[in-house]
Amino acid sequence: MKAVALKRYLPISDPESFLDVELPDPKPEGKDLLVRVHAVSVNPVDTKVRSPKDKTEASPRVLGWDAAGVVEATGPDVTRFKKGDAVFYAGSILRPGCDSELHLVDERIVGPKPRSLDFAQAAALPLTALTAYEGLFDRCAIDPGGRHAGRTLLVINGAGGVGSIAIQLAKLAGLRVIATASRPESQQWCRELGADHVINHREDIPRQLEDAGSPEVDYIFNTVDTAGYWTVMGDVIKPFGRIVSIVETSQPLDLGRMMGKSASFSWELMFTRSRFQTPDMDEQHRALKQVAEWLDAGRLRTTLTEKLSPISAANLRAAHGKLESGKMVGKLVLEGWR
Repeated sequence: MKAVALKRYLPISDPESFLDVELPDPKPEGKDLLVRVHAVSVNPVDTKVRSPKDKTEASPRVLGWDAAGVVEATGPDVTRFKKGDAVFYAGSILRPGCDSELHLVDERIVGPKPRSLDFAQAAALPLTALTAYEGLFDRCAIDPGGRHAGRTLLVINGAGGVGSIAIQLAKLAGLRVIATASRPESQQWCRELGADHVINHREDIPRQLEDAGSPEVDYIFNTVDTAGYWTVMGDVIKPFGRIVSIVETSQPLDLGRMMGKSASFSWELMFTRSRFQTPDMDEQHRALKQVAEWLDAGRLRTTLTEKLSPISAANLRAAHGKLESGKMVGKLVLEGWR
């Protein structure tokens, strides 16, 4: 099968940072689906894993954790899908990625592709949708059915991949959403997705929240910099509020700032269930199925904003470069094989 892989961890400007390779076709076992990949997307996890380091792989390593395709074959223990089913998923960080023509993935973390979307539109969503879904509905305990309607959520970096779907899911749950974005095009994108207010994270956030009528907020979803916004998050979270972050930190965090308000802080990592094979691993199947239903009902929209074709080393280098520029709005997808 064709694949895009790396052997050394190099700057994305290096022509050998990604290579077009031929690899043996994988064989499904257990609960595995063998998926013929039609489209893939890129996420910050891809650039972090690929980032320069003094390490060489003995055999080509395939990255990629967002895919849409068609089931080619199934392992003996598969019960949810059959050959010919169209699917979308993010996969597991512990297994080879999806930047390959054929890919193995556990059925418990796979959802049926939304019928209303093409493969590229669907591939933009799984990792970010799962991250936003778990962050809002599991970590922050927000009721998607609307029981917490009217409460306020601050999304830090609303125009990124996770922020783009978090805004939509929060509006679906009836929340008032304030998103941060610094450029006119990213601010407009947040408004198009449903944000009630857009403020600039490069300026005074507490003052802007006051101007928006919300000096304190019930929930904060941080998608960009945990330590950098720690002080301001402690300042603007309401008593008994909930904060969730998806960005690791190399600096100690002063949890004492949250004690006076009895505020909660949680990490969200979409890969936790598959990494630890948790008993509720199939919750990701359920979440993706629900997201697909909302998409097909017109309650959510794809976050795809840019597409490259075919899936190749050159185009993957271009995609990583765009993501590393820090100017990406929404999601970038690669589609088709040469």
